[in-house]
Amino acid sequence: MAGLIKREDIDEVRQRTDIKEVVDGYVTLKGAGLGTFKGLCPFHDERSPSFTVRPQVGRYHCFGCGEDGDAISFVQKMDHSSFHEAVEKLAARIGYELRYEDGGTGPNREEVGKRQRLLDAHKIADEYFRSQLLTAGAAEGRNFLHGRGFDRSAAEQFGVGYAPQGWDSLLKHLRGRGFTDAELRLTGMFSEGNRGIYDRFRGRLIWPIRDIAGDTIGFGARKLYEEDQGPKYLNTPETTLYKKSQVLYGIDVAKRNIAKDRQLVVVEGYTDVMACHLAGVGTAVATCGTAFGTDHIKVARRLLSDDGSGGEVIFTFDGDAAGQKAALRAFEEDQRFVAQTYVAVEPSGADPCELRQLKGDAAVRELIGTRKPLFEFAIRASLKRHNLDTVEGRVAALREGAPVVAQIRDSGLRPGYVRELAGWLGMPIEEVSRAVGLAAKRAASGASPASGSSAQGTGPSTAAVQSGPGAPAGQAAAPPSDASSPFMRPDPRDPVAAMERQALEVVVQHPASLGDGTVHHETWQRFEESHFTTPAYAAVHTAVRAAGLAHAGDPVAWVEGIRQEVPEPLQGLVSELAVVPLPASTPEALQRYCRDILARLFELQITRVKADKMGQLQRLDAAAFPEEFQRLNRELMELEMQRRALRADG
Repeated sequence: MAGLIKREDIDEVRQRTDIKEVVDGYVTLKGAGLGTFKGLCPFHDERSPSFTVRPQVGRYHCFGCGEDGDAISFVQKMDHSSFHEAVEKLAARIGYELRYEDGGTGPNREEVGKRQRLLDAHKIADEYFRSQLLTAGAAEGRNFLHGRGFDRSAAEQFGVGYAPQGWDSLLKHLRGRGFTDAELRLTGMFSEGNRGIYDRFRGRLIWPIRDIAGDTIGFGARKLYEEDQGPKYLNTPETTLYKKSQVLYGIDVAKRNIAKDRQLVVVEGYTDVMACHLAGVGTAVATCGTAFGTDHIKVARRLLSDDGSGGEVIFTFDGDAAGQKAALRAFEEDQRFVAQTYVAVEPSGADPCELRQLKGDAAVRELIGTRKPLFEFAIRASLKRHNLDTVEGRVAALREGAPVVAQIRDSGLRPGYVRELAGWLGMPIEEVSRAVGLAAKRAASGASPASGSSAQGTGPSTAAVQSGPGAPAGQAAAPPSDASSPFMRPDPRDPVAAMERQALEVVVQHPASLGDGTVHHETWQRFEESHFTTPAYAAVHTAVRAAGLAHAGDPVAWVEGIRQEVPEPLQGLVSELAVVPLPASTPEALQRYCRDILARLFELQITRVKADKMGQLQRLDAAAFPEEFQRLNRELMELEMQRRALRADG
């Protein structure tokens, strides 16, 4: 079991990773000034580039949508992975071996090697199956696809393949590629008998099952021939790669659309996923031979940024009794989501694949568009179990329906469904309202804490998803704009605020401007004593002082140290200050610019102190306090000399 990664190793990975090389894998970057690069933001649609990367400080910031972070958070957001997974991926990229806390273990080199061999075997098998779909022996497989409305390009898009009939076609192929039987036993692609291992998938249509990063980790196989005595669908068994409770078929092709549209559509089979995507519903995924459960929800919430600010999960089920049962089982998991959950059931009972065949792509889109809230479906399903023509039946239905209404998170919707339930039951609204209120009290006193959470997501699951580096877009990108916030965005037309910002840009990007790296240097002491009037910039100034100069020689650690010292709403501002291009095209010009900006800051401080002392002088009775009068005059003269010296240096 992997423990927590040691903090110093995380810092080492962050420092050694070239963020530009990482981002280059996803975004086309172009130079935008000395040491700064720009490209189109991968987190929102834009026509002109505002996504800025500064490798020297190891950070990125989008001036359009506010997304910001380091190489670790970038990998997290782009691959929709956990912080732990992102660090391990970057460590592997640079060849750094991580250490773990509390005696925990990580993926050592031997384990990494074994895992890579399993992935290689699956990749080769995937390619083999796809090539076999084009052979004469796969005619039945091609007929199956054609009969369900899928042409060759659709099969290629989803990597559909064919496992030949026979006992050892794949086995021979993988042995020929250098894999041992001991390795192949671990893949789940083979069964074992008295004579050794043999192909698990034979004479079947094959779908590759891939993880969120796009690596093939298992297969789903559909029976084609009557003589096949196996189940209709046969999946890879549990392996070190393939955990069916955590796998969602199609997640690799749907993840970008899910994150962009804040929508997840859960269908029941491989062909349904294909039909949805080909019809324009690019957020569809399917479970692999198991119910949609807790581990699936963790993956879904991460993709949806399930923080209470929107998003929807739509379940599609067959209209038969089994489909209704699956929908109600999904409702039991509903409270784990902050996003609204819906159900889409075609009245005729057709699944998305059948619907596309019968009525075309538009019908599939319409099915998703006419979704109903899952709790409405659950309420109506509970009413069907009772005879509403009798008093006893209506009372029993109320007892079952009231707790469902009480679970509705959106307090604005709940009264509406109280009225709906009263109408469906033919009972007074007041009676139904009392029943719902009692159900809510009972739930609050001993049931799931989620049942009392609001639509904005105040439950513990929301807190978990909003914490850490994977916080939702814009969460820490900029100070709140609300006027009541102490960190409201400064007015860009305010010359003093503009001066303070420019000074912080210089200090955050080029700490060497503060002197020789010691707290005794005159420039550092002057900066420490400076007074920032803009609240947001004052907080960053305080953070710079608190961070000290210990990491001034390491730009990545320097910026990270400042970010850790500011209040959380200002962490994005620090990233913004760290990446904004400075108006200098050569190192010499940059050095002059930094020196001049700090000189202007210090001159501004001197001007303020002079104004204070001038006020004291004007209020002082010179005849009564001659010594005080002379002291203030000397100090004013010294301040003026300092101001002139700064201006001369600038």
